[in-house]
Amino acid sequence: MDVPGRWKGLDFLLSRSGNITGPDFEPDPAVREFLHDSCRVLCVGAGGLGCELLKDLALTGFGNIDVIDMDTIDVSNLNRQFLFRMKDVGKPKAEVAAERVKARVKGVQVTPHFCRIEEKAIEFYEEFHVIILGLDSLEARRYMNQVACSLLAYDSDGKPDLATIKPLVDGGTEGFKGHARVIIPGFTPCFECTLWLFPPQIKFPLCTLAETPRSAAHCIEYAHLIQWGRDRPDEEFDADIEEHMKWMYKHSLARAQEFGIQGVTYQLTQGVVKNIIPAIPSTNAIVAAACTLEALKMVTMCSTQMQNYMMYVGTDGIYTHTAAYEQDPLCAICSPGLPFEVQSSMTLQQVIDAISSAKQLDKPSVSYGAENLYMHGPLEELTRHNLTKVISDLVDGDGSIIQINDKKLAATLRLKLKFTDTPMLDVNVTS
Repeated sequence: MDVPGRWKGLDFLLSRSGNITGPDFEPDPAVREFLHDSCRVLCVGAGGLGCELLKDLALTGFGNIDVIDMDTIDVSNLNRQFLFRMKDVGKPKAEVAAERVKARVKGVQVTPHFCRIEEKAIEFYEEFHVIILGLDSLEARRYMNQVACSLLAYDSDGKPDLATIKPLVDGGTEGFKGHARVIIPGFTPCFECTLWLFPPQIKFPLCTLAETPRSAAHCIEYAHLIQWGRDRPDEEFDADIEEHMKWMYKHSLARAQEFGIQGVTYQLTQGVVKNIIPAIPSTNAIVAAACTLEALKMVTMCSTQMQNYMMYVGTDGIYTHTAAYEQDPLCAICSPGLPFEVQSSMTLQQVIDAISSAKQLDKPSVSYGAENLYMHGPLEELTRHNLTKVISDLVDGDGSIIQINDKKLAATLRLKLKFTDTPMLDVNVTS
């Protein structure tokens, strides 16, 4: 990446101290070398926001970028996802975006991953210094938040282990509105802490969909919520499978024609089913720039970090506002542990039963630090003897944090045990 003069501005930024630099910033040419040669950043998503992020990251000096996206390029993407061309339609977004960035910014390494984020092992995400989200899905954001928080470890005093922190930078756009936020697990609010920031999705009464549809969206939701389950009861609908989406469009159109309703298109069907909001290229560019700047500050400490949520509104001029949201001490995802009252004389089996009842779990496995107290599966026989032991003999005392894993949990549940003399019938969990 040694093109004469290319990094003059970056060198100017990283070679001087100042009043707004981060607390641990030290001006040194080695900082840029680390940025170019050693730092690894993951961009999740290669759509409208992802294309802008990849371009900005490469031009900011990040030399080792990975990008993961499960989608292929559609004609409708070309008006705003500028890394793609008509000849690329049908190809994986991640692969095409990676090749185009490498061609435009010589020396940068961009590694594509054409798959779902859930298909990668947790060890894959541990490899990166920072993860940037350019997603259009609430569920995908929550999953990545859970991944980052699951990597976080706490010491015996309930303080985050700095070596296990995996920072996230999240960007999102919705028409002329957008946001950029910084998530430092254990220090700033995680995604679940501020889930209330996202408005509830619009839901239509089933009676309207079934009896008196009045719009194209009603016809699409009828096919989605009612007709699919009736006609294909043994299949789970997947909006990312092309054949499923074509079926949805065909039957939505037939429903609309039956009631004389206009406006059902394949693109609208995708938008309604996937809850897609039309994207504005300028909004993507502004939000991506803010996210990239935060990633640069996070890696180099050349400036103080955003605290911790920036909102952008471009409907009437340009308006931005930054708010410092607070971490939820009872967050099930990022807190050191939710308080859980038990009697010190209870057996591990009784504790597991109480947890299962309170959290509606199926077959929870329990660990304490690096020790498996009770595991389902191959380790069940080896840990079964602990079930009859008293919980106070298995942990270090009041305030001990145990980890719960169950197939009904999206991430590891940490519980901070509080020993009490309250009768067993009053055992409760605070969530």
